Amino acid sequence: MNSKTKYTQCIKSEAKRLGFLSCGISKAEFLEQEAPRLEKWLNQNMHGEMQYMENHFDKRLDPTKLVDDSKSVISLLLNYFPSEKQKDSEAPKLSKYAYGTDYHFVIKDKLKQLLHFIEEEIGDVQGRAFVDSAPVLDKAWAAKSGLGWIGKNSNLLTQQVGSFYFIAELIIDLDLEYDTPVTDHCGTCTACIDACPTQAIVEPYVVDGSKCISYFTIELKEEIPNSYKNQFDDWMFGCDVCQDVCPWNRFSKPHNEPLFNPKPELLEMSKKDWQEITQEVFSKVFQKSAVKRTKFSGLKRNIDFLFED
Repeated sequence: MNSKTKYTQCIKSEAKRLGFLSCGISKAEFLEQEAPRLEKWLNQNMHGEMQYMENHFDKRLDPTKLVDDSKSVISLLLNYFPSEKQKDSEAPKLSKYAYGTDYHFVIKDKLKQLLHFIEEEIGDVQGRAFVDSAPVLDKAWAAKSGLGWIGKNSNLLTQQVGSFYFIAELIIDLDLEYDTPVTDHCGTCTACIDACPTQAIVEPYVVDGSKCISYFTIELKEEIPNSYKNQFDDWMFGCDVCQDVCPWNRFSKPHNEPLFNPKPELLEMSKKDWQEITQEVFSKVFQKSAVKRTKFSGLKRNIDFLFED
């Protein structure tokens, strides 16, 4: 067995031991196919107020500009599908990824452990860990490294486990064996396009970010446009509709990461509890949660938008 094969197997088995769902590797190079797609998407203002999407265009497409002399992009998936959902069917809804501890902390910690392992086992390897906080096109890299295909809802999909998982990367200066992309299995299905409450999937594989409920409830800082009244399907933070209706997600299995378990009171809260939420309750329920991004005022704005006439 040559060293490239040995190192590749070694990294993949350690990723599994750390709890990652899967690990795929691709050559660190310019993402030629993504460049025109990203440019067109930005030119059509589908990023709305997300100005940061315009920054670092070159870095988004070329990992060698993020990590000097990088050779490999290691893509990793971490399952977050919960075993339990919110109890009150009339309560405003929270995207499943935000139930537990903020994933940035959880994944960053696992990535650091993986990088440390590579340095220990293999020697002087330089690299950086990325969890959707830097200009990296994670879905494109995950697809390139064979972890799934990008579906019509623009999420990464896999036949085995659907799409309820986080994507993260290590970009390192070590040559490894590279995986190959898998085929698209969306077929003629349009479930996600048909179900999107705000028609944000403007054509297969293209999501207008500025029409997405996740954008309105998390990214948008000003008031939500009144024209979207009664179109949010009761989502107060994020939205899972295009994933919930995807046939591949019938294969989702609950995660086994204790940090992703929600505080019990979060699942118990009724519609009335949410409508009357206070800063104190917000701070307690969402102590280390991704929901803190909206702040109390943002979540309150979202809840009021859903239920005020």
